[in-house]
Amino acid sequence: MGKELTGDDAPEQIELKDALEERYLSYALTTIMHRALPDVRDGLKPVHRRILYGMRLLKLDPGAGFKKCARVVGDVMGKYHPHGDAAIYDALVRLAQDFSVRYPMVDGQGNFGNIDGDSAAAMRYTEARMTDVAKRVLDGLDDDAVDFRETYDGLDKEPVVLPGNFPNLLANGSTGIAVGMATSIPPHNVHELCESSRYLIDKPEAETEELLQFVKGPDFPTGGTIVSDNGSILEAYKTGRGSFRVRAKWHKEEGSRGTYQVVVTEIPYLVQKSRLIEKIAELLTARKLPLLEDIRDESAEDVRLVLVPRSKNVDPELLMASLFKLTDLENRFSLNMNVLSQGIVPKVMGLKAVLQEWLEHQKEVLVRRSNYRLGQINHRLEVLDGYLIAFLNLDEVIRIIREADDAKVELIRAFGLTDVQAEAVLNMRLRSLRKLEEMEIRKEHDKLSKERDSLIALLGSEKKLWNRVSKLVGEIGKAYGPETELGKRRTDFGSANDRDLEDIQQAMIEKEPITVVLSEKGWIRALKGHVQDVSTLSFKQGDKLKLSFHAETTDKLLAFTTGGKFFTLGADKLPGGRGHGEPVRLMVDMDESQDILSLFVHKPSRRLLVATDEARGFVVKEDDVIANTRKGKQVLNVTAPSEAKLCVPAEGDHLAVIGMNRKLLVFPLSQIAEMTRGRGVRLQRYRDGGISDAKAFHGGEGLTWLDSSGRTFSRTLEELQDWYGDRGQAGRLPPNGFPRSNKFGGNEL
Repeated sequence: MGKELTGDDAPEQIELKDALEERYLSYALTTIMHRALPDVRDGLKPVHRRILYGMRLLKLDPGAGFKKCARVVGDVMGKYHPHGDAAIYDALVRLAQDFSVRYPMVDGQGNFGNIDGDSAAAMRYTEARMTDVAKRVLDGLDDDAVDFRETYDGLDKEPVVLPGNFPNLLANGSTGIAVGMATSIPPHNVHELCESSRYLIDKPEAETEELLQFVKGPDFPTGGTIVSDNGSILEAYKTGRGSFRVRAKWHKEEGSRGTYQVVVTEIPYLVQKSRLIEKIAELLTARKLPLLEDIRDESAEDVRLVLVPRSKNVDPELLMASLFKLTDLENRFSLNMNVLSQGIVPKVMGLKAVLQEWLEHQKEVLVRRSNYRLGQINHRLEVLDGYLIAFLNLDEVIRIIREADDAKVELIRAFGLTDVQAEAVLNMRLRSLRKLEEMEIRKEHDKLSKERDSLIALLGSEKKLWNRVSKLVGEIGKAYGPETELGKRRTDFGSANDRDLEDIQQAMIEKEPITVVLSEKGWIRALKGHVQDVSTLSFKQGDKLKLSFHAETTDKLLAFTTGGKFFTLGADKLPGGRGHGEPVRLMVDMDESQDILSLFVHKPSRRLLVATDEARGFVVKEDDVIANTRKGKQVLNVTAPSEAKLCVPAEGDHLAVIGMNRKLLVFPLSQIAEMTRGRGVRLQRYRDGGISDAKAFHGGEGLTWLDSSGRTFSRTLEELQDWYGDRGQAGRLPPNGFPRSNKFGGNEL
């Protein structure tokens, strides 16, 4: 039996909830502060900062030779970053990829991956050194520009933040996922950032709108075209949250005999080319891109994707619009400027706040470097003053050094030297005792005195400090100006020219002839081809043919019901003609108590006359009756027991109406209002019964009808004077030869 622990050895009882909260909070803070979010001042996460610092200590300057990446990773991991070598190497590789970062900080030699998504070679094969950008970011570390802290093992020192003489946060961007928060910052053009920063120094109260005259938007390493509107771009930069629509850059290349192909030369940022091609190929196989025949990758060093259209008649704009909708040829890059302010507080900042904090850091670095330089100058001047005293009393100095027991104390006593000066005099070489040397010392003394005065003046004036910062920022902007290869803008701006989704979907349907068949009980099907004889078709027991007509798979079909509703059906989505089809009620949300009055192919420019059995109706544009949902669109308002009775084309300037009582009335079509929804107006008045048929016609052509044997009769307006009147009248019996069915015939939609 073990003895029971007492006193300090006894286990401490704590709540599991408290323990988990405490530990998870600690983990979350570590992730936010030391892994996922960049510091707004130098735009770097700890791993990148440590890589650059490690490379600097290895003296991997831009002009120096390359060293193995394994050496860099080993040093960084052993001294500063106690995490996996894969994480460090991946971060190092990304800093070298010119398709991942806008201004690479690492100059890589060997295989550092490619835009297809292939990974880099192992670190033992690749070599690296710093670029000019990295050198600028590190510039000033030896001049006490920033604070240092102990490394994880307390054996070394590392910088808390880098001097950052380069607007790296916005220039190279950053992405990261912390705990409960994330960051996503696109790359920008350095010249634009520097111009904007200088403007902000001159006008600290400037609004974001004014800064956007310089910073037009992101500038991605892979180019592309931004098609976001100005309003959304302004809102994104104001709040620090938003997104940018980026499209691939393409052009049309003419071929022989009127053929052409589309060539994509730039793809959106962070899109893997191989995965993009794979996705397009999958959509081609699934027949979701009927406008596209083939895709070829002809890329070498640059991107060249060749898109072959199905035929030379395909509109290239429509082809690309369909690809932008369905593939990553158009991508959204989100903006979420969640960064560490002052290296401590994570918060979302707008463009102005980010630039201001970077400029404040530059000013602080300038002050610290100036103070450091001032300290060096004062020390040197003190030494030079000692030298001058020694030269003026050279013989006495030599005597004291030769004869005195403690030369240092004696020199201090004899000439009033400081400890530093006495030490410097004692350390002088004999060759420095030349007469010429005295002149050199006086020259250096004058030069340093002038520099000291200018530094004191600089540090004593806020205006001079900001002027110097502005000048330094201007030099960065000039070094990476639009005329330089690295500095010129790669991403341009354009308008989206969004094609209507309907147009794209219509264009994607393969055009084939069909024959639409509707039964009395509302079963619909589509036979392939334009079938002339549908009399042999079979129907369910008790059902028969209601109507049939020819159409194309690209057509929209409109169904008008007795409830006054219009429903829209896609001809390409109709069931095939092998069986009896499907009930229309299952394809749309149609009421059980209602039936289909008419079904026809939609013609965009046409007008329709809709009417109830009580002869109340109105004219409506066919474009206004299209329903975009299964619920349909209520157009003609009917109240039970009345129901919709007619839907006929309203093409002409006159209308002939006949009732079940066999009374005919002709009147100008202009007497009927054009509406989008309502009960309508009275077309004809009856004592009993209702409307039987209506037909619109042009007065100059006259009214025609078909009799029961299919013969055509025609009457001019003059011959119809006895039936001519105004809307809402009763009318009179029709002319001789009018069919007993009280139907005009040939009035189909």
